[in-house]
Amino acid sequence: MKILVGYKRVVDYNVRIQVKPDGSGVVTEGVKLSANPFDDIALEEALRLREKGVATDVIVATIGPADCQAHLRNGLAMGANRAIHVVTTQAVQPLTAARTLLKLIEKEQPDIVILGKQAIDDDCSQTGQMLAALWNRPQATFASKVEINGSTARVTREVDAGLEVIEVDLPAVITTDLRLNEPRFIKLPDIMKAKSKPMETIALESLGVESGDHLTTTSYAAPAKRSKGVMVKDVAELVALLKTKGLV
Repeated sequence: MKILVGYKRVVDYNVRIQVKPDGSGVVTEGVKLSANPFDDIALEEALRLREKGVATDVIVATIGPADCQAHLRNGLAMGANRAIHVVTTQAVQPLTAARTLLKLIEKEQPDIVILGKQAIDDDCSQTGQMLAALWNRPQATFASKVEINGSTARVTREVDAGLEVIEVDLPAVITTDLRLNEPRFIKLPDIMKAKSKPMETIALESLGVESGDHLTTTSYAAPAKRSKGVMVKDVAELVALLKTKGLV
């Protein structure tokens, strides 16, 4: 069984995001970039399935500029067998990402595609669902537990009402939630081994992907600063203050 894992690079979750003075974007120069946390969970799950004997080949794929190769090497160091780098200098929206991943699916013929449920830079949570629709295969999103039995995946999903268990036929798209697993630490020997693992580079233009980037961002703005807190003497004063503000 072969597993394809989407592995997006984003600004590290520990970095305090700064908006450029002209409002044209966020500052990325000199900022730490790392794997989307949900994608790390997706890769960890694929590696665990391989360790259980369910899969034999785990492929990580990213869409991004030339300097994403260092990011992919981290995925290889974590344990992926090989990597695919779809090179583009443009920011890619979810539909374009889904169409690009579909081209990789047609090429690699994976049994399972695992993606993070969302990326922390845009929080769209759309690529997995769009990919399943384009591929015409089942989807199991927001997974907190995955069990593979032959040609069927039994997935426990996190929903508003609690947990939902569904079964989907493979091939299928699975997107991962936070409680699915805890990604492993990368060890120095694995970093050295990753240098010799295969990485395929493909220009996005060569795939013939029709752009799905229909949204245009006109400007960026930082969230409004929080106002200074107000100290109250007792509950009665708190309730009175809330009433004056129309909050109760």
